[in-house]
Amino acid sequence: MRIPGVSAELQKILSAKMDEVDARRRAREAFKDVQLGIDHILFKTPCEGIKMEESYEKNSKGIEIFHKSWLPLSRPKAAVFFCHGYGDTCTFFFEGINSIVSWIFYAGIARMLASHGYAVFAMDYPGFGLSEGLHCYIPSFDGLVDTVIEQYTKIRENPPFHSLPSFLFGESMGGAVALKIHMKQPKAWDGAILVAPMCKIADDMVPPMVVTQILIGVASVFPKHKLVPQKDLAEAAFRDLKKREQTVYNVISYKDKPRLRTAVEMLRTTQEIDRRMKEVSLPLLILHGEADTVTDPSVSKTLYENASSSDKKLKLYKEAYHALLEGEPDEIITQVFGDIISWLDERKIKPNQSSTSFIF
Repeated sequence: MRIPGVSAELQKILSAKMDEVDARRRAREAFKDVQLGIDHILFKTPCEGIKMEESYEKNSKGIEIFHKSWLPLSRPKAAVFFCHGYGDTCTFFFEGINSIVSWIFYAGIARMLASHGYAVFAMDYPGFGLSEGLHCYIPSFDGLVDTVIEQYTKIRENPPFHSLPSFLFGESMGGAVALKIHMKQPKAWDGAILVAPMCKIADDMVPPMVVTQILIGVASVFPKHKLVPQKDLAEAAFRDLKKREQTVYNVISYKDKPRLRTAVEMLRTTQEIDRRMKEVSLPLLILHGEADTVTDPSVSKTLYENASSSDKKLKLYKEAYHALLEGEPDEIITQVFGDIISWLDERKIKPNQSSTSFIF
């Protein structure tokens, strides 16, 4: 993969094998200045009055996990916990960028949420982004979900946050992660925002049934191999052509063919979610583009209809593709974000919520 206009030195870093985390961390650090010049609505809206922190922490399995937080300077209305999508990271589109010269933060989804008064927390799953592990390898989807629960439980137990309403926010595969978290912790969360959730992978993105059965068999022998056919995700997910071209600057995202075990685990997870939709009982906001060919918007309708939640809302966006918050025209991104903030604002009060001051 080549990025126009970057130096030979940066291109060499980008061309390195990203299977291991050290190469991904070097690439992220090296491209920070390049990313400052990206003309994207998420990168050109200034945000002030936000405290941002990022760190690495070994979990109970000894895996070093990258995590970040964005906090308003006043007491947060609620806490939002982000679950990123397939091959993605909680950096780049989600975090926005920093101006090293002026120390101004430029939006990103997380900072836009924090600027509206919400504490935002995010992490990279094992093997994704800046966390340790073979790039985009999911040996067990349940194991991945347990890792997220462990990380977010520790945060929620901190005194400044334990009394706050807590919402899950899942994009694409992260929607499946959020639903699985809820199924494992049915009473623990105050709501979930699902953006183009992976409740079923669209038929056009899945190999024919015969090929799928062969790949499932091969996965037991060669789980880490990259053999699963896949269409260009950026082309399928980003409607706005200029924003589609900008995906190359997300240098630590996974752009190769899916690994066999990863593909099998995602397929089995969507099948499980399809069987267990009636167990979904928390307040629910589902957002989906009607022209999405990556995850199926009709399955979001089925989730909305079958979920036992008494508080649920489905919003479909005409002609919109998969990446509602990153790949649509500016006016659609603004509309989607506004719908999310409105929904959160209507549900930010938790029964018996403490009114004590916020200290971090």
